[in-house]
Amino acid sequence: MKTSAFLYPWDVVGDPDAAARIAGLGVQQVTLASAYHSTRALTPRHPATRIVTAPYAAVLYPPDEKRWAGRELAPRGQNWTPGDDPWAEAAEALMEAGLQVHSWVVLAHNSRLGEEFPATSVVNAYGDRYPWAPCIARPEVRALLVDLAAEAATRPGAVGTELESCGWYGFAHLHGHDKVQGVTLGEAAQYLMSLCFCAECAAGYARHGLDPDGLRDAVRRALEPVWKGAEPAAGWAGVERLLGAGSAAATLGWRREAARGLQEAAVAAVREAADGAADGAAGGASGGASAGDRFQVLLHADPAFHRTGANVGVDPGHILSVADGVVLPCAGGDAAREAVLGPFAEHRGVLAANFGVVSGMGGSPATLERDAAHAASLGATELRLYHAGLASDADLAAVSGALGRIAG
Repeated sequence: MKTSAFLYPWDVVGDPDAAARIAGLGVQQVTLASAYHSTRALTPRHPATRIVTAPYAAVLYPPDEKRWAGRELAPRGQNWTPGDDPWAEAAEALMEAGLQVHSWVVLAHNSRLGEEFPATSVVNAYGDRYPWAPCIARPEVRALLVDLAAEAATRPGAVGTELESCGWYGFAHLHGHDKVQGVTLGEAAQYLMSLCFCAECAAGYARHGLDPDGLRDAVRRALEPVWKGAEPAAGWAGVERLLGAGSAAATLGWRREAARGLQEAAVAAVREAADGAADGAAGGASGGASAGDRFQVLLHADPAFHRTGANVGVDPGHILSVADGVVLPCAGGDAAREAVLGPFAEHRGVLAANFGVVSGMGGSPATLERDAAHAASLGATELRLYHAGLASDADLAAVSGALGRIAG
């Protein structure tokens, strides 16, 4: 199976040995961040630095001034990695080492956007805004994300893209000095805390037969036992128990409508941009890339539609009729992999099983060979490894050994 390792441009820029080291793992591809959220990242092998702090969501290349001229909502460039275009510099080094490159584009996860333009954020049933979570139902947010996807995905040299957070973001968020673990919410309560009540979503609920004010009150009532320490409710059945099956289905109907609209528009925009770039590279020849060279568009996804975050909830049949494939979270044991991969197995498309290989972040490089074989038996066609830049030398050695045995 083709294997790709996630990487940041700062893992490569300034480290002349990085590209060869990644190629030496036995991967064929790198998924290289071109638009990414704020983070603090370790660089354990870089000759010049050990910590990179990205204080806000940014693109890791120069944004197109013509595309964004006069627009209030626009991506911001970065200043923490040296060079005018760190993505291009890193991609060139990786390609010279014999690796293919996919762009890695984070969309609906942007704290800077929410802080500078609060009206763009998800608003929960209590009126609290989530600045890290843009509301994808808002037309101005959708316009930003669709154009960002087209630009950030089709960087020169990329043969495909992997769109993360291309759907609803919600309550769950890795935040600095987090203090939200005092009450165990569970999956159902997290869904209720992720419902948006901005004006656009209120109108959407109304179109699906709900009174927005009544829904807000119902969500608050449903959550009261949670704040008192009730046993967390699990899965979609738990949402139905807390909110009522009819109301739960109506909220999901609205959110599905908004998410599908974004996903279809983003994928179409990426393909149009990729075809245009291919035409330009071919000197204006018609038809774009051949079928065998088609720019590949994948989405980070989860088959449970109510889930939010980096791996957005999708309908497997629908998303594989729109995109070329999905990247699926496959950590957590056999049952978890079966639950994630199973719903996609009957559909055609790339099914990339994503495994954490950073032991310090809960990954399991020691079991990669066995876990990859199990994923393949469930229909996985490719592997993704998170994250080659963050992993220790011992973790990378385990990955290299596992990939060598898989290839052999």
